Amino acid sequence: MTDSRSTEVSKLVELLPGFHCGACGYDRCDDFAEALVRGEAKLDDCPYLQTERFAEERRRLEKLLEEIGEAEGARPSITGVLDGYEADLVLSPLPDEPACREILHPFWSEADIEEGDVIRYRPWGCPTTHFARVLDAEKGLLTVHIVGPRHRLGETDFEYKDVGLCLVVGFEGIVSEGRVPNVGETVRFVPEHCMMQKVHSGVVIEAVGDRLRIECIDLKVWAPPK
Repeated sequence: MTDSRSTEVSKLVELLPGFHCGACGYDRCDDFAEALVRGEAKLDDCPYLQTERFAEERRRLEKLLEEIGEAEGARPSITGVLDGYEADLVLSPLPDEPACREILHPFWSEADIEEGDVIRYRPWGCPTTHFARVLDAEKGLLTVHIVGPRHRLGETDFEYKDVGLCLVVGFEGIVSEGRVPNVGETVRFVPEHCMMQKVHSGVVIEAVGDRLRIECIDLKVWAPPK
């Protein structure tokens, strides 16, 4: 979670009843506060905020959420170039690495892939041929860095192994723009190195600071453009 988002949540938590009763659908009031900030919950979900006892707190919460909404609206949106969908974040490379890490599962290949090899493949659902350098090859999964499309296949300054169609299992990288999501959250994101700047979707499996691992990758984005 970014510092600004953490501050917003903390201010909301101070005004919530603090009973951690679960009546709102969340185990704790701080979880409820995070959902309020993300727009996934509303104040009416808390039964205590509908009572006279917490009338003043509710008024202040409404004002604070309005201010947060205005601040969110002032922030530049992250929009996919190809599809026009709005993303939650941009995923950038880990420090000193050339591109986000991708975890691939080849559907079929006779090539014997080893660490350091350059491979040519097409991600399932993507029309663009990719070239990548292999960081790790184990148990049918390849962890790679994108090294770019090489459309001029007549070039002789590099060698590669063709692995054909691949399922992109996951991405690893750093959140450089947008918000840092929670583990288990489904997010829309743009990999910084994506040639088409297309919005991807996936589930956050690990989040350590601003470093994420996102799996269940899909190029289909079910939510309509905003």
